[in-house]
This record gives sequence, C-alpha cells and structure tokens, in this order.
Amino acid sequence: MLWRRVAGGVIAIAIVWAVEWAASSVLNPYIYRVLVLCSINVILALSLNLVNGITGQFSIGHAGFMAVGAYASAAYTVYAVPVWFGASAGAGWLAAGAFLIAILVGGLVSALAGFLVGLPSMRLRGDYLAIVTLGFGEIIRVIILNIDAVGGARGFAGVPTRTNLAWVLGGAWLTFAVIRNLMKSYHGRALLAIREDEIAAEALGVPTTRYKVTAFVIGAFFAGVAGALFSHYTYLHTNSFTFMKSIEVVIMVVLGGMGSLTGSILGATLLTALPELLRFASSERLIIYSLLLIALMIARPQGILGQRELTLPFRRRRSESRPTLAA
Repeated sequence: MLWRRVAGGVIAIAIVWAVEWAASSVLNPYIYRVLVLCSINVILALSLNLVNGITGQFSIGHAGFMAVGAYASAAYTVYAVPVWFGASAGAGWLAAGAFLIAILVGGLVSALAGFLVGLPSMRLRGDYLAIVTLGFGEIIRVIILNIDAVGGARGFAGVPTRTNLAWVLGGAWLTFAVIRNLMKSYHGRALLAIREDEIAAEALGVPTTRYKVTAFVIGAFFAGVAGALFSHYTYLHTNSFTFMKSIEVVIMVVLGGMGSLTGSILGATLLTALPELLRFASSERLIIYSLLLIALMIARPQGILGQRELTLPFRRRRSESRPTLAA
C-alpha cells in the first residue's frame, strides 16, 4: 500500500540520519571515512551489477560514468549554485536542497553519457563491448584533463564538502531498492532472459537492444550519483577514475556474485575495508590482499553468494508462511 511505502521511506531517512549522528559522534575520522567510501563503492557495485550481472553484458568503463557524474555535479555546485542560490546556500535546508539537485545533475548527465555510449555499443557483445566501454572511460578521463574550467590536470579545487554518511547510505539504499524492484518487474525478467540466452529472448519478441540500453543508462545514472557524492567528499582529480578503478568495481561484483544485489554490497564492503584492515602489515599488505582474493575466487568461483540473496529472518518466515495454491 502507498502509505506503507511512504512510512517506510520516512523511517529509512530517520535511520540513516540517526546512524550519521551516532557515527560522527563516536567513530574517529579515519573509520568514518572508510564507511563513507564503502557506501560509495556499494552504489558503484550495485549499478554495475545491473549491467554485468543481471543483463549479462561486460562493461569495464564504469569509472568513466562516475567521472562524468563527479565533474558535472562539482561544476554545478561551483559555478551555478552561487548564482542561483547566493550566499544562503551555505547551510541549512537550502544547502541540502542545492546538494540534492547537484547529485541529480551528476546522475542525469552521466545517464545521458550512458545513452550516447550505449545506443551504438549495446549492439555489440562480449569482448567488443568491453573494448568500447574501456575506450569510453579513457576518453572521458583525457577530455577532463584538458578542460581548464574543471581544473584539468591540477584537479578541481574549491568544491564544498557536502557528503556525509547519511547521504551515501541513503544513496546506497535507494540504488538497492530501485534495482531490486526492477528485477521483480516484467522488465527485470526481460533483462534476466537476455542474460540467459539473448538469441532466444529476441526470438520470443524481447527488444534486446532497447532493454540493454535501458539497463546501461540506469547503471550509468547511479554511477553518476556515486561520482557526485565522491566529488563533494574528497579532492577531485582524474587519478581517481582510471582504468584500475573500473577493474576494482568489476572485481567487487564478481567477488560478491554476478546477479546478486546483496552479494555486490558484500563484495564492495569487503574490498574497500580489507586493504585498510591489512595496514598492520605495511610492506606485505598488497601481497596478502592479492592472495586472499585468489583464495576466495578458487574457493567460490561463482562469487561469495553466487546468484542468491541474503534476506532478513522475519522476511523469510513471512514468505514461507504465505499460502500457496494446491497443485
């Protein structure tokens, strides 16, 4: 029912702001920063899982969409917000509203880039699609390096810090909710059919190219949201959006389980926190990190969760007790 969804949204907002208040009061800044970066990577992993895990495509240029969203959002905040909102946009609800618009700007510009890239490239498959998305990510980074208005090779300075744990947790929850509801819909079934057998799906009347482009655009939108949150939290430079960043997000999705949303959350959290937990072994940290990844992939080649989802115990009991039709 509608009122239950509204009440659930209000409760979720209250919870994330309560978590923000508790974390900022109790945790030291280093742990707080790791939690924020974990949540941003969760958004990235969930959005890429929609393309790679659920639709069955192979994109390795996700950092490019993150960069588009980050720089578009930062440029909006630096150049447009002072003109439209004036000095009153520095604090309070007006600042929160301006930041929300900046996040939407980053997501929408990134979605537009996803549409422009996806429309011609989604007719390709396999390695060819990977090459196209890889080229897009590198082209975006080189273009940004040569734009003085956003700092170029120096980085984009002067972007105000707006992101906190509440914003990134809210973004991660919204990303999860949208993609989960999409998977349960008719359109989600079409995406899964494309993943299992694209030729058979097309033979049954599924417009495969349209659905693949749609998934690509939605994934790019949430990657842009992650970039917008990132740009308002730390110093913005193109070194944060290299090819290795795209590979890192792919590893998060594969490690958690292709097609599993909770697996993406688990993989993103694990791969973000694990290097920090291994800092006690400063010289051997990267070696131990690589060996742990290799061991996990040997033990669970399908990912930690595979295609399964983690559910809360009370939700599992409720679904099991739901009456079914007799055969």
